[in-house]
Amino acid sequence: MDPATLRDVYEDLHRHPELSFHEHRTAGIAAAWLREHGYEVTEGLGGTGVAGVLRRGDGPAVWLRADMDALPVAEETGLPYASTVDGVSHACGHDMHVTWLMGAAAGLAAAGDWRGTVVAVFQPAEELARGAQAMVDDGLTDRVPRPVVVLGQHVAPLPAGSIALTPGPMWAASDSLRVTVHGRGGHGSRPETTVDPVVIAAATVLRLQTIVSREVSTAETAVVSVGAIQAGTKHNIIPDTATLLLNVRTYDPGVRDRVLAAIRRIVSAEAAAAGATREPAVVLEESTPTLVNDVAAAERTRPALESVAGPGRVVDPGPLPSSEDVQVLATAAGAPITYWLVGGADPAHYAGATTVGQFLEVAAVLPSNHSPHYAPVPEPTIGAGVAALSAAAREWLG
Repeated sequence: MDPATLRDVYEDLHRHPELSFHEHRTAGIAAAWLREHGYEVTEGLGGTGVAGVLRRGDGPAVWLRADMDALPVAEETGLPYASTVDGVSHACGHDMHVTWLMGAAAGLAAAGDWRGTVVAVFQPAEELARGAQAMVDDGLTDRVPRPVVVLGQHVAPLPAGSIALTPGPMWAASDSLRVTVHGRGGHGSRPETTVDPVVIAAATVLRLQTIVSREVSTAETAVVSVGAIQAGTKHNIIPDTATLLLNVRTYDPGVRDRVLAAIRRIVSAEAAAAGATREPAVVLEESTPTLVNDVAAAERTRPALESVAGPGRVVDPGPLPSSEDVQVLATAAGAPITYWLVGGADPAHYAGATTVGQFLEVAAVLPSNHSPHYAPVPEPTIGAGVAALSAAAREWLG
């Protein structure tokens, strides 16, 4: 695959980001590319998803997955190929993921050293944690061959070309909740005639911090964050309602259940303590399961990744608090998953770093995914990701 062509693809995708379930242009580019390289293509899966199937005799089927959606983040990288869409950018690197899968799909189509079936899955709406389920609900597992493994990768602020692979739990489950507290509004000069939802919300935020510090064991892991508080319209008006937007990260399903129950208990109790006459509404808006790399599948895939990354450049960072919905595809297909990170940062930032701990220390001060300043270096990141995904696929194909 011509590196210049893929570089052009990447820069074009970066200039034209599309939000979740609106990835029409991106999906069209992926579908046209797959057809050009001999794949049978199904479009519109789960809204804007695309699946391409390339059959080559008897052998196993392997799913290769990339997510396509961008974020509502205004880009501030100053790149000559920066986003041309106001307030939207590929701040998470999904444009890189699409480029990788397009490159791997083309390379596998051109190669004659494998047998089986390659299924290229371009997924919408990962950022809403709903795209994978939407494709499954639309019959993905019945419309393409079932796989023996699902393979995927994510760009990360590690040295470009390096790879991070963790067998077992790799990324956390994520739950996003909307909490609406109901009070009784009135004039700001007469708070005694009201039930102030802003005060209830403030007390709730503080009390929520005790879940992790007082209800989760030190041997367990959980994160509870309040990402937004929304209430009121004017200085001297006490509003009727206040809204909290929460995010929870856990690895263990039992811990998750306890944390979510504690949130509901605390929200209800704080409202009752303030004299609210209406129960708060707690709505789970987004949810993704823990991403668990099948241990045997990860160990089988590791040598293939090492063959392209080089000795000592496939590291195990342990479980990380990021989240992904690709596990939904693997679970629906009844297949093991192997998912890894590919470095996309300028290697010069990591000069002198030799251990995983040192790598993570450097990564902590670099712009990371979801930052308006996040921008992987195109090379060697593009080539490394295409090579890694291709090598991993060949390991599983006949």
